[in-house]
Amino acid sequence: MSAERRTAAELAAALAAGETTSVEITQAHLDRIAEVDGAVHAFLHVDAEGALRDAAASDRRRADDSPLGVLDGVPIAVKDVLATRGLPTTCGSRILEGWVPPYDATVVARLRAAGLPILGKTNMDEFAMGSSTEHSAFGPTHNPWDLTRIPGGSGGGSAAAVAAYETPLAVGTDTGGSIRQPGAVTGTVGVKPTYGGVSRYGLVALANSLDQAGPVTRTVLDAALLHEVVGGHDPLDSTSIEQALPSLVDAARQGADGDLAGVRIGVVKELGGEGYQAGVLARFEESVELMTKAGAEVVEVSCPSFVHALATYYLILPAEASSNLARFDAMRYGLRVTPQPADGSAPSAEDVMRVTREAGFGDEVKRRIILGTYALSSGYYDAYYGQAQKVRTLVVRDFGAAFERADVLVSPTAPTTAFRIGEKVDDPLAMYLNDLATIPANLSGVPGISVPSGLADEDGLPVGVQILAPALADDRVYRVGAALESLLAQQWGGRLLDQAPELTGAGA
Repeated sequence: MSAERRTAAELAAALAAGETTSVEITQAHLDRIAEVDGAVHAFLHVDAEGALRDAAASDRRRADDSPLGVLDGVPIAVKDVLATRGLPTTCGSRILEGWVPPYDATVVARLRAAGLPILGKTNMDEFAMGSSTEHSAFGPTHNPWDLTRIPGGSGGGSAAAVAAYETPLAVGTDTGGSIRQPGAVTGTVGVKPTYGGVSRYGLVALANSLDQAGPVTRTVLDAALLHEVVGGHDPLDSTSIEQALPSLVDAARQGADGDLAGVRIGVVKELGGEGYQAGVLARFEESVELMTKAGAEVVEVSCPSFVHALATYYLILPAEASSNLARFDAMRYGLRVTPQPADGSAPSAEDVMRVTREAGFGDEVKRRIILGTYALSSGYYDAYYGQAQKVRTLVVRDFGAAFERADVLVSPTAPTTAFRIGEKVDDPLAMYLNDLATIPANLSGVPGISVPSGLADEDGLPVGVQILAPALADDRVYRVGAALESLLAQQWGGRLLDQAPELTGAGA
């Protein structure tokens, strides 16, 4: 099997056994990027020189029998919302085009400290606002399963890069499903950790109370390996949890035997039915049946407030985004456009700010800034933002009640398969509905994983099953996720991505 087709765990084992080198593995993935990314457009910036330099350093450590960790030498891609010292960080926006941070986000610093060569930065919806990666100022990313379709969003670049075998690992961020939903529509594994379980320091904020970085991989075990590298307490992040991670890799290995005896699984009544594609529901029901046969006790649970989660999210997120994006004022960093007043006078700071934000922000960002500013304005705060926070509390309570009856909750990850590029870009409300099943986890802070569950009958495109656990019980999503992955692999005779169409020569 070629290097780019191996999982991260397989590559790590080959490195440990001396069967290959990090330089060989990294070069193979750089060659793959050169071959297919012209069609996929998963990357905004590729750092071949830096990746090969770090790979060579990893090989020297291996030769000295002093690797920095299990994944030392396994390459990775990073969503362009995380600050990377010496590499551009644009957040998919013209307003940050060309900005090179002088520091690393904690997640990136931990990747470097563990010896993972960084291949480059992946495409995303501008400032993570979107469900399709069509709102990037630098053009859309394409789904490797069908290049006419979206790869999900906002982290479609990371998911597409993994699905196209351009990288074995990637980091994404999940504000309302931006790791899990792309995972579902590209046939990859995506994990949203417990809020505060992975540092947000150096993650360019969209919505502080919702954003969470996490793994994008091809297998559940790979996700656990990466999660253990980037997770844990960070004193630089005031929202970071001062509690050690449970053993995620052990949980994934335990689940791989496919035994779910004694596990209570709750099917969320409100996350299914009307609005969900028939093929999505069919694969979900088959997955639940497999888990039942594997010994799980399956019960239906009701979370009534979930029907209001979408509206709640689209009040809280724009409000926080409006506040966060006020920093892009053309005065300190990023784009600056200087207008020329008709009377020849010098433009004011307000004039510069106005034309810069007009030129630098895209339509979706402007839309959410307007919504958020309105929701926070005098006379409307209590009616909108205040009420949304109250409903958020109800969502948290519903999760608490559900987890008294079940160890984990399950649902389809997304209501549909990948839609065609351009199909919903002019209909924001239709676009927002893609986050229907993933948003409740962000509102409450609980961890979740999306595991590929098959192909929809209607279009032959991937769908995913979402598994949610109580806060700080991330190990549960890995155990159950790995078990389901194993059960499905037995049914398919391999990984779902093995059924994806070949992209050879697509970037030529």
